[in-house]
Formats: sequence, structure tokens, C-alpha cells
Amino acid sequence: MPKKYHIDVHPTPNRFPAIGRSGIVDWGEGCLKCAECVKYKCIYNVYRERTFSIDIMGDTIDELCMNCFRCVQGCPKRLIHKTLNPEWEALGDDVYTPETVSMNWEQARTGKIPVSGAGYGGAFSGPGFDSMWTDMSEIVRPTRDGIHGREYISTVVDIGRRPTALEFDSSGRLLTKPEPRIRIPIPIVFDLFPFGNLSSNVWKAAATAAGKLQTLAVVPATEARKMEDMTAHLVPFLGTEPWDPGWIRNFNMVEISDSEDAPARMERLKSARSDLLVSVRMPALSRAEQIGRILELNRAGADAIHYVADERGYEPGVENGYHVKDVIRELHTALMNEGVRDEITVISSGGIAMAEHVIKSILCGANLVGVDVPLLIALECRVCRNCRDGGECPVDLAQGDSRWGAQRIVNLVAAWHNQLLEVMGAMGIREVRRLRGEQGRVMFMEDLESDTFAHIFADRNP
Repeated sequence: MPKKYHIDVHPTPNRFPAIGRSGIVDWGEGCLKCAECVKYKCIYNVYRERTFSIDIMGDTIDELCMNCFRCVQGCPKRLIHKTLNPEWEALGDDVYTPETVSMNWEQARTGKIPVSGAGYGGAFSGPGFDSMWTDMSEIVRPTRDGIHGREYISTVVDIGRRPTALEFDSSGRLLTKPEPRIRIPIPIVFDLFPFGNLSSNVWKAAATAAGKLQTLAVVPATEARKMEDMTAHLVPFLGTEPWDPGWIRNFNMVEISDSEDAPARMERLKSARSDLLVSVRMPALSRAEQIGRILELNRAGADAIHYVADERGYEPGVENGYHVKDVIRELHTALMNEGVRDEITVISSGGIAMAEHVIKSILCGANLVGVDVPLLIALECRVCRNCRDGGECPVDLAQGDSRWGAQRIVNLVAAWHNQLLEVMGAMGIREVRRLRGEQGRVMFMEDLESDTFAHIFADRNP
């Protein structure tokens, strides 16, 4: 059995005060000047440690408050109130919700799984990944304490081609040529950032974290050239640009954009280094010709297909397009029907906002996922997207120290990894590769609605 994978976490403070969900409204008028004010009874010392931050031009009490409501309930004149913070409500969008942004901030700070206290109080269905429920009804015996080590759960995945069958000669010698492969201990790689006030510091933080986690980071080729001491964990994105064969030999894997000459480019890249893995990046689209193109790239020798949705997780450039979960399900089924699913690695990117989205993507049929926006959130990004319009970044993302940023990303992935172990343990599965395409362990809201209501309305159609 391989050594258990362990991630070292270290609490890493925020550079800026975090935006809290609720704000304290403290009315001074009418104060009785009690001998023992409830503010000084705060067990978290919030009122003693509060300061005025010039970064947010406001009181830091909202970040420090642990929402125990003791001061609210204890003030005899009811002068202390809690209210929703409008700045918190304005964070992110419908995918990277204020709750998601805040949760990822906390995981990046502590490296711990967030605890909701009173349990989950949100909706039980919605768009995208929210319409998926993992089915744990088939458990024979749940895995015990996968996080704490009483039973071993493997999250190792392989990237690369895999022959459908092995051939041997009459003497039993293997005739099938072994294909190059990269093994990483978690089903997560870091993807290109879709936006952000980016600098070399940001890319270096991602690359350094990838090294600590023993995974891979897809970075622009220009940034990869600045980090040649980290080549083992970098995947230069070459796009469709020319490349230097001598420089390419330093890397184990590269990524190119899909184009008409992609097969020829793959051949030239592999001629520069025979064991080089080549991933082809293409938009995650629900089209028959897209499946045909992937089969063509597979025959041409592509080691991985990087299927990329937009940052919200939908078909890029398609109005009212399908969610990436549906596109991946379609691709997985098509490759299974062609009998080539095991031959190629599928990486899914776009819309991965929480730890649960990793396992849901794999259940839909991906081998592993690419994470992008949550890494920016770990660096305190507020997903405001001001940078796209040339606006000022509220947290000056580009100026963050790369070592600080790397540890924040490591902490986030550590918390996600523990959640992955918890879900796998609850499902009684000890090998993440067994999860790929295991759609029988998932309930899809669309399918449940169809099974429940389709027969009711079937006779009403003209």
C-alpha cells in the first residue's frame, strides 16, 4: 500500500479584513453605562480587539464577530443589533456566491473543513451542480475515519493514455509499448485564471503550491519560462504559438489549443521528447462534431483532453448552454460507446467553486478537474471582476507575496481533500479512480422530475 498522502497546513492570516456576513449595529444613545457591559463579557474579545482598517475604511468588528449573539441578547436596552452586511451580499455571482467566497476564504486561512454549526440551511436543488445528489444508499460498510487514518482511501489519479488491451508474444514477453503517464496524489490540477489582477507573483504562488501538493499547474508559457526551477509541476500552455524544442524537453507535460494542425503539433512535440504528455485544450460543447473531434485527437495520440467550460460552468459562448456536468456526461457516454474511454484522460474545468464539485465532476465522467477561480479566492479575490474593465483590484492581488499565496492555496486544497475523503468514506469507496462515471451513485434532479411527472403529462400532448 502506498504511503498515505498528507498535506501540511499552516494557518495563514488574511492581508485584508474579510467581509463578514453580518454587521453589528451599536446604538450609543440610551446606553445605561452598566457596570459590566456585555461588550466586555464577549468570550471572543471582539470588542477589545476591534480596530479601524484604512484598507476597508471601516470597523473590523464584522470580521472578528463569531455570531454567537450573546451581546445582542445580553444588552438590557437592546442597543446592539445584527444585520446582513450589504457589502457581503454584493460578493461574487450566482455560482461564486457570497457563502462560497466566504467559505473558501476561511478554508484558505485555516486549512480546515468549514463547520456550519446548525447544519446546512440552503436550498436542496438548483442549477448546475446543485441539481446533483450523491446516492449513498448502496453502502455495505462505510469507510471509517478516512481522514484520521484508520482506513486507507486513495485519491491518486493518472494522466496519460492507457491501452485497451495488452499483447504478449508466444514466450510471454510484453509487446505493447508502455505509454508515458504522470501520477498525481489528488484529482485536482490548477488551471489558467480566467480573470484577475495577475502578476508573476500570482502565477508563482500557484506553481509553488502545485509543487507542495505534488500536482500540476497550467500556466502561460511566458510565465513558465520565469520558473524553470519548477518544471516538474508546471504545464506550459502553448496555445497555437511556436515553441522551442530545447526548452520543451524540460517539462513532463504541455498543453496546446485545439486547431486544425493540432495532430501535427502533437507529433512535433513528442519528437522533441518521447515521453512528453500533450493535453489538448478545447471548449466544453455539447455537439456531435465535438465528440468526433475528440475521437480524431485520440487516434492522433492526444494524452489528455482538457474540456473547458466558462468560469460559471456552462458551454462557452453559447446562450442558455448546457452545464459542464451534462457535457461531461455526454462525452463520457460517447467514449464508452466507442470503446475508447480508458485510452484518454479527460480533465474538466470551469464552474468548480467548492470541494463537492470535484467529486461531482468525476461522478459525471471526468478523470480529474482543473481549478481556477477558487485559487484566486484563496488569495483574497472578491470575484468582483473590476480587473476586466481596467478597474482597481480591492485587494491588490498582484502585490501579494508568493509564499503567502502558496500556503493559502495549499490550505484550501487540504480542506477540499479532506471533504473528498469524507464523501468517499460515506459512499464506501476507497479508490477515487472507481468514481469516474459512476453515475449510478448519483441522483439528478432532471431525471427525478422526468420519472415522476413525465407519465402524468404524456397523454395531454396533442
